[in-house]
Amino acid sequence: MTKRGVSVQALIKPMQKRPAAINLIWLFMILLATVVASYNGRMKQLVDASFESAKSSVNLAIGLIGIMALWLGLMKVAEAGGLMRLIARAIRPVMHRLFPDVPAEHPAMSAMIMNMAANALGLGNAATPMGIKAMMELDRLNPNKGEATNAMCLFLAINTSSVTILPLGVIGVRAAAGAAEPASILIPSLIATICSTTIAIIASKTFVRFSNHKTPVETVSKDPEDTEQDFATIYNGEEVDEELYPPGWVGRWAVILIVLAFAGGAAFRLITGTAWQDLSREIISYWLVPVIMCSLLLFGYFRGVKVYEAATAGAKEGFQVAVKIIPFLVMILVAIGMFRASGAFDLMVSAFQPFTSMIGMPTDALPMAFMRPLSGSGAFGIMSEVVSRAPDSFSSFLVSTMQGSTETTFYVLAVYFGAVGVVRTRHAVAAALLADMTGIIMALVMCHMMF
Repeated sequence: MTKRGVSVQALIKPMQKRPAAINLIWLFMILLATVVASYNGRMKQLVDASFESAKSSVNLAIGLIGIMALWLGLMKVAEAGGLMRLIARAIRPVMHRLFPDVPAEHPAMSAMIMNMAANALGLGNAATPMGIKAMMELDRLNPNKGEATNAMCLFLAINTSSVTILPLGVIGVRAAAGAAEPASILIPSLIATICSTTIAIIASKTFVRFSNHKTPVETVSKDPEDTEQDFATIYNGEEVDEELYPPGWVGRWAVILIVLAFAGGAAFRLITGTAWQDLSREIISYWLVPVIMCSLLLFGYFRGVKVYEAATAGAKEGFQVAVKIIPFLVMILVAIGMFRASGAFDLMVSAFQPFTSMIGMPTDALPMAFMRPLSGSGAFGIMSEVVSRAPDSFSSFLVSTMQGSTETTFYVLAVYFGAVGVVRTRHAVAAALLADMTGIIMALVMCHMMF
């Protein structure tokens, strides 16, 4: 639409956009790390950390290729069979209220649902590819490429608030360390993660309401045919063969016999298993992933999907995404590595220690509270060390609850936004950090009440 040869976009006065919060956070982490290292003589450690973090971030991205290829392939099978659409329709009212800018039956809806379900079950390896898939689908609705939409910000904030019902990894560490009740963190972790997720949603909605951000609606297609076309298009734009071939009676009975054989194996384990506690932990920790994988494949098979062809088509995206996220991972992890190596992290912990002691946070749990948003491996290491030293102590109970009810904010931000090339994060960082803070505070409150 033009007026005397001038486009509508040209008539809209461009708004001055402030730099995203991540710009200042990243910059000052590196600057403060350099300044602190200059005073305490840790320049060598600083330089070593910068190179080592850059190397490890690339290795991490390469390590994600296989996982993302596998799960994006499985999700493509589910999508081709119509599972994504069925899931989206089932909980349309709730998701539509949370994400009003996303069409009710768009693939982004079901991808977000599956990501949240995987996070809730503690399936981190499966949740990440599903989250990347959801972010890529959301980016297809994004009129301003490179800038996060309201739906992207809210989805990332919900992810960093870690809606985890079963923190399986933490329970496993506690059990290995000999804790009397390894699963005792379930209730406090669940309450803390519910509170942090609630704050993430409220904060994201509040920031949107008071934001001056405007979406140029004329660039967003409202044609219903575009939404339908989304189901027939693979991530990179290639058309998917929608012709389905449901199996005959031989194929169906073969699958039924296999499922019955699996049920027999599960029953055999129940009968011949050792202690029920060990068996239940084995089922939760190791059985869920293959059951989910087989369920997705069987759904596609019964719907007539060419499962191998669909899976390989979806797996192609894993390689492309891994390359996209490398620059974002390098920058984030280098800043975090330098911040830790310089001693700035220790100084920050010492500065906050008088305040945290007033609210009842043990000294050995304080590093965990600061490390959790920065580094998943660092936080897991701190948690493991505290738990192994005193598995039944209050500090062990607290750091385990923190690990099970919060998420690594900057890693999630780098991976999810990096997958779609978002550099202007808007209010996503602020909402995510508020959720993290809420999760840590509620973990402390619940642990004091229940320990």
